[in-house]
Amino acid sequence: MLPSPCLPLHRPPSFPLITCRVSPSVPRPSPPPPPLPSPPPLANLSATTVPALTCALQCIHFQSCSGCTQEFNLHRPVIVDEAAEFFKSLGVSDFTFDSSRLWGWRCRAKLAVRGPSNNPLIGLYEEGTHNVVDIPHCKGITELNVEPYDEDQGTGDLRYVQMAVTTYNTSLPASERYINGKVQVALVWNSRNENSPNFDKLNALADYLWRNGGRRSDVNFIHSVWANFQTSTNNIIFGNRWRHLLGDRDFWEHLGGIDIALAPSSFGQANTRAFDTLLRKVQKYVPLGASVADLYAGAGVIGLSLAAARKCRSVKCVEVNKESKLSFEKTVERLPNSVDGSISWHHADASVEPLSWIMGSEVVVVDPPRKGLDSSLVDMLQTLSSLEHKAKSSSESNSKVKDEKRPWILRAREASVEIRGKAALNDSQSLPQTLIYISCGWESFKKDCKLLLSSKEWHLEKAHGFNFFPGTQSIEILAIFKRGRRAPLKKKKSGKKKKRS
Repeated sequence: MLPSPCLPLHRPPSFPLITCRVSPSVPRPSPPPPPLPSPPPLANLSATTVPALTCALQCIHFQSCSGCTQEFNLHRPVIVDEAAEFFKSLGVSDFTFDSSRLWGWRCRAKLAVRGPSNNPLIGLYEEGTHNVVDIPHCKGITELNVEPYDEDQGTGDLRYVQMAVTTYNTSLPASERYINGKVQVALVWNSRNENSPNFDKLNALADYLWRNGGRRSDVNFIHSVWANFQTSTNNIIFGNRWRHLLGDRDFWEHLGGIDIALAPSSFGQANTRAFDTLLRKVQKYVPLGASVADLYAGAGVIGLSLAAARKCRSVKCVEVNKESKLSFEKTVERLPNSVDGSISWHHADASVEPLSWIMGSEVVVVDPPRKGLDSSLVDMLQTLSSLEHKAKSSSESNSKVKDEKRPWILRAREASVEIRGKAALNDSQSLPQTLIYISCGWESFKKDCKLLLSSKEWHLEKAHGFNFFPGTQSIEILAIFKRGRRAPLKKKKSGKKKKRS
């Protein structure tokens, strides 16, 4: 079950690569050329045909696979024009778009496994269906008679495969680490745990993978093999039980200037290079020594990178997925010694009493799922001034008593991780002056943005776009909001001098 040579996760095609950076000031690209009737294989493209195809997808699975929707002009998705006009209407005329790397960018993939064991289908679903578009070849399933999962009957062994690439290898020059990445393989097995009857077959499949791609193999590209046990009949891919089978347990990546630990259960961006670019941009909008609240924090990648880059006085990460706690703890252990602020991670739902999580922070960072911000969080941000006034007027003692009566606060304290640094904590009742919104859902962001601006509590100061998924209409947005009304633009002084009378 080795990755297909036609769709590698991280190796680039054989022709030269380009990175396009586009902003509204650049002329709109020419209309896309007509579709090619029968595109040649990537390996056989001649040098003369490359220039016309450098921003084209050229994938044989286009139209059947649901993964990509734009075949040409990958450097500028059609939705970028809409985004530029949207932000211009809100007074932000300098919206920028970073197209990032167009090829060889994917470092994470979840593939469904279906069909018969002698001819398994492994790939993505067709648009709007659960019919798998076969992508890679898989000899391991055939040789070991592993039964792919049958959704209708609830039978079979292997449901999904997740593959994540790490480029973290300090023994190699930085320029060579990406192409020599290692793959962490997670097998989603249709059983409750390792005591199930078909566990021997799972071990055999893991051994097969390790023998053909592990540390002692000729290719040596597999980092580790994990098992996830899932018997649910819903569309949730992973179950709650994980087991490490072979290879290295710890999976590291270097993002935003720090080493990040990611478990197979952790949420990780598929385009790590583009994500790193976004993190570096975020850091520019956080003042040195600021106190930060990171909501929807996951394993704390954004908050911890800010703690290191901006010497934050305090960073508070809030995440509803308890599986992220271990990754956060491991990442903290590798933070530079220069980080001496107060750092904490809390297992809690940021939408429940959100005011309690941002109190005392100068900057709040939100990175919600595709559906956007929870309504309770939007409501709180819309009325921040009145809430701030009430918070300052209430006594500290009453606040403590009230907190003790909130069961969700108590649960968050029990499941929290706190690292006290040398820097003094900010115990004030002040509230953030800066809101950094990172969005992966364009429609939900537009809705949230309009609601935030409608209250006159915030104004939009900057906006940037990132091409996390070339070939799709999905763009990542980084928006910077500031409290209060936008300052009026200063009129330029005339260069003409008045004549003296």
